[in-house]
Amino acid sequence: MPSPTAPVDRSAEPMLARPRYGDVLQRLRDAQKPAGRGAPAYSIYVNRPLGRRIAARAHVLGLRPNQITAISAALTFAAIALLATVPPSLGLGLAITLLLCAGYAFDSADGQVARLRGGGSAAGEWLDHVVDAIKIATLHAAVLVCAYRFLVPADQRGWLLVPIGFAAVAGVSFAVFLLNDLLKAARAGSSTTAVIRGGSTPLRSLAGLPTDYGVLLLSFLLIGWPDGFRTVYTLLFVASAAYLVLALPKWFRDVSRLDRR
Repeated sequence: MPSPTAPVDRSAEPMLARPRYGDVLQRLRDAQKPAGRGAPAYSIYVNRPLGRRIAARAHVLGLRPNQITAISAALTFAAIALLATVPPSLGLGLAITLLLCAGYAFDSADGQVARLRGGGSAAGEWLDHVVDAIKIATLHAAVLVCAYRFLVPADQRGWLLVPIGFAAVAGVSFAVFLLNDLLKAARAGSSTTAVIRGGSTPLRSLAGLPTDYGVLLLSFLLIGWPDGFRTVYTLLFVASAAYLVLALPKWFRDVSRLDRR
């Protein structure tokens, strides 16, 4: 019988194989859910593939979903801080856009990492939604601060109503999206992803580009050109507001059908 202090020979023990990046990436491709009805083009064709690659690499490195969420938050809020505090320039616009787009890609990756690990947790989903809510509120607030400090002359301060309105539209849209999924899941007794009907088409996804969060992020490339940024940002606000106004009656009808079922 060996001594309790004798070294243990582990040479014969099986070693856990480290997952290979290519295999994990293929698993994510195979398990990819269809895009939701009306999902916009940037989210489908740019952000989702980026998030898939980040998720595969994170899984290989052993990162957890909440760690991915934390990275997403750090990138996003760094960009928002720059937007509110640094005078606009072409270089600043590029830095803000890269940070925001990277944060958005990591935001797409955390749920995919959770699926690779066997499913997410209620706490992880809560954290993800809280970060999204803070991001939505503070991004447009940062535009308001930037515009007041650097972009808008004193005699054109009426334009400051645009980021205020955009913040309201984005906040209401986010709340309604969550509420729709929660009510559908509660009535259907299934997960929120299971009650999404149909799928997106290239034409439908392109039509949704003006309301795409990814397109909003790309607009910050123009922050060093105040007139151009204000024009594009205003157009995106109008498109988002019009979409919300047109969609609310449809969403109400969809929820009303749940009671009849």
